[in-house]
Amino acid sequence: MKAMLTQIGKNFLNLFYPHLCIACQDEISSNEDILCLTCSLKLPKTNFHLYKENPFTDRFWGRLSLENGAALYHFVKGGKTQHLIHNLKYKGRKDIGSKLGKWYGRQLKKSAYFNDIQLIIPVPLHPRKERKRGYNQSYHFAKGLSESMNIRIDTTTLVRKEFTISQTEKSRIERFENVIKAFEVRYPDQLKNKHILLVDDVITTGATLEACGIKLLKIEGVQLSMATIAIANT
Repeated sequence: MKAMLTQIGKNFLNLFYPHLCIACQDEISSNEDILCLTCSLKLPKTNFHLYKENPFTDRFWGRLSLENGAALYHFVKGGKTQHLIHNLKYKGRKDIGSKLGKWYGRQLKKSAYFNDIQLIIPVPLHPRKERKRGYNQSYHFAKGLSESMNIRIDTTTLVRKEFTISQTEKSRIERFENVIKAFEVRYPDQLKNKHILLVDDVITTGATLEACGIKLLKIEGVQLSMATIAIANT
């Protein structure tokens, strides 16, 4: 009886506050999640986690000693993946990050290239930006990955010490110069000889991930892999 009343209540709320797919904005039934079935099946997945070398790892070729790299979706300006990211970053939808992280983590755990990860580190925001936004979107993606991969998150060792201006209109070189001094590693002994998964929401030029990676790879014995929700064409 209680379950029936709960379902009736949900159906009543849906009349006034319809449950919409984050990607396409079509109404979806109450038993579906953040995506409708069509978007779940047709969003542009990369499948990079199935390959040692792929367009993600190619982005760091000759720049960084990267073990593995993968993104869940392709990012196309104006496309459905952009709607996901926009809602995650600017509309308070932290649940998007954690739910996509759980889903992708199950795939990464099955991959021969990601099944020996020992620690997950989200790219940190500067405290001023995190206070303004209210949360770090990369952390929530990392949280979902952590739960489904059963791997600990570290949010204290890699920190962002400098506030940098928006990267949107900058070239790859300008982006890199903008962030290379922004990060530092505290308590590096805690990361020695670990295989780390560095996590962000989107990779464009890779400048931010590279800046973080350079710091992490200075630590003895560190192996570095990366994962993002999306990868943008450059």
